Amino acid sequence: MAVADDREPIVVTDEARELHNSCLLIDGHNDLPWEIRTKGSSDFSKLDIGRSQPRLQTDLPRAREGGLKCQFWSVWVPAELDGTGKALATTLEQIELVKLMIDRYPEDLEQAKTADDIERIAAAGRIASLIGVEGGHCIEESLSTLRRLYELGARYMTLTHGNTLSWADSGTDKAEHGGLTEFGKEVVREMNRLGMMVDISHVSVDVMHQALDISTAPVIFSHSSSRAVADHPRNVPDDVLVRLKEKDGVVMVNFFSGFVVPAAADNYAATFQIRRDLEAEGADQDTIDRRQNQYRATHLMPKGTIHDLLDHIDHIAKVAGIEHVGIGSDYDGVSVLPEGLEDVASYPRITQGLLDRGYSPDEIRGVLGGNLLRVMRKVEAAKE
Repeated sequence: MAVADDREPIVVTDEARELHNSCLLIDGHNDLPWEIRTKGSSDFSKLDIGRSQPRLQTDLPRAREGGLKCQFWSVWVPAELDGTGKALATTLEQIELVKLMIDRYPEDLEQAKTADDIERIAAAGRIASLIGVEGGHCIEESLSTLRRLYELGARYMTLTHGNTLSWADSGTDKAEHGGLTEFGKEVVREMNRLGMMVDISHVSVDVMHQALDISTAPVIFSHSSSRAVADHPRNVPDDVLVRLKEKDGVVMVNFFSGFVVPAAADNYAATFQIRRDLEAEGADQDTIDRRQNQYRATHLMPKGTIHDLLDHIDHIAKVAGIEHVGIGSDYDGVSVLPEGLEDVASYPRITQGLLDRGYSPDEIRGVLGGNLLRVMRKVEAAKE
């Protein structure tokens, strides 16, 4: 698929709008729960997403405008809680917050746990809401805790977040295990047994390959993009894309400029390295924050445009096939977004952009949700 020459802002046509509204739009990753916790004290009377919330990238009116039919809500907690004894408790609080949100807005949201649930809830006019656990630090080295999270509704777990764990290497931290330890491999097997999607966003390339080796079901990247387009360790190398195709998995493309725009990826990697270097020197958090802010003030991150995101979709489609592409925005978990993708009302521009680049309506239906739904059904079918 050739990259479009026209890099002008995308204007959604009636044809694209009609197609978009007929699709089952599934977003694999949204960090709104942590924003509600930090900006609204976990209280929807203080931060009512049923109304416009300009401080956020997500609210229900804009989600409706964007045609969102299904959302995996991230119950992320900071990786720095690993080893403190607080990671699980904080994750459970975030799960309760998601359930509180669903209960608070019953006309808009309903919890889903299966692919059939997603289709049923979307057909009823509500946004199917699932839980995604971001970072294996929350299980505190316990398979029984993993099972508990599944029972509470979690339908994927990202094996790591930004920090390497005792059992898995992160893509943005020092590798300590050469990938997964024996316990890490057992985590993957247990997720297969439960029917829980194995998410390999954030992990090292060794972990990516080992998860693909071990898993008996398709795996996902819930919010990652292409490393060949933007060279950031959070993104997926081509050799992994080839293997993902063989496993029938899906890459749900991330919208963050720092992962999508090549120059922004270099910028973001530099700020991350400042943190790592200072942590290695034993610097305190105030020093780290000050040095990072100094760098950001003099090295503004380029936003890029929606065309940068479409370039990632094109490349993943070329290497793995369009049937292995999905959407994983990372809304409300990122600070800089490309022009044209500012918030959850923006999804129809992706449909228009894909039409402009020559993708068929059926291919677009797959990208917007059908591909993830296929993977989820296969994971459900493979459980013991």
